Amino acid sequence: MRYRSAALASLLAVLCMHSVARAQSATDPTTSAPPQSNTTLQTPTSTTGQTSQDGGFFHDWFAMVSETQSEQPHWITPLATVTPRLEQEFRYDIQYQPHNSGLVTDNYGVSKGLEIIPARNVEVILAIPPYVVNNPDSRDGFGDWQFLVKYRLAAQNEEHGNYIVTAFFQMSFPTGEHQQGEPKPVITPTLAYGKGLGHFDVQGTFGISLPLGDENAIGRNLAWNNAFQYKIFKRFWPETEVNFTHYFQGEHNGNTVVYLTPGLVLGRFKLHDRLAFTIGGGYEIAVTSFHPTNHISILSIRFPF
Repeated sequence: MRYRSAALASLLAVLCMHSVARAQSATDPTTSAPPQSNTTLQTPTSTTGQTSQDGGFFHDWFAMVSETQSEQPHWITPLATVTPRLEQEFRYDIQYQPHNSGLVTDNYGVSKGLEIIPARNVEVILAIPPYVVNNPDSRDGFGDWQFLVKYRLAAQNEEHGNYIVTAFFQMSFPTGEHQQGEPKPVITPTLAYGKGLGHFDVQGTFGISLPLGDENAIGRNLAWNNAFQYKIFKRFWPETEVNFTHYFQGEHNGNTVVYLTPGLVLGRFKLHDRLAFTIGGGYEIAVTSFHPTNHISILSIRFPF
């Protein structure tokens, strides 16, 4: 565990140093719309150097973030499906999860947290361990801590193709209290994709969770999620998600569950300078006879910056 933590810290340090070296300060600090032409992203070398000296680290970093995001579609992040876009925000979700056993779980956080873009084509999500409340009469506590790294493989904004392909690497660590997580670390390699057509877009992920031990107890889960969105009046994003999971080994070995999740995301509403606000909600409904949980309410609050 010490070596994994050290390796992660080293990786983040390198990415942050890399972001400073490649930042371009001439870019508009907002990301509300893509640039009108490629020439808007270019700045004479002397001007960039002067701005870098005057603006400092954060000015250069935000300029790099704006330029990176201008090269990809400007869709909204779905409720359950992880977006292939590179996003920079703080996110906090809440879920209300009824189980077939009669147990009801309140999940505060849902493994969301700080999302940053430390370098071109790279995003890191540092999740806050969720706090899990089990009703009735069960021990509550924090769940596992995890992080996720995205690397954008290809992207074009709305003016030049309107698509994106991204690779994910996610890892969770067994830090949960009172069995509120897994007994071993779990890695989840994933391929994410998205394509837009006018005001419509689809965003999806396809990945498999691989426990680093106790495979027969934890199991391996193949997950395929797709979100279908349509933008209305600039800031209204009604959506329907299809969330598919097939279980290998573990408690639910051989079973498949599919959820439909209708929802609505509102945003981005500008608060100050780069800071904005987004809120969304949805309702996850099982459409297969096998479903460990059903009728899950979702609330999502984000602060993009």
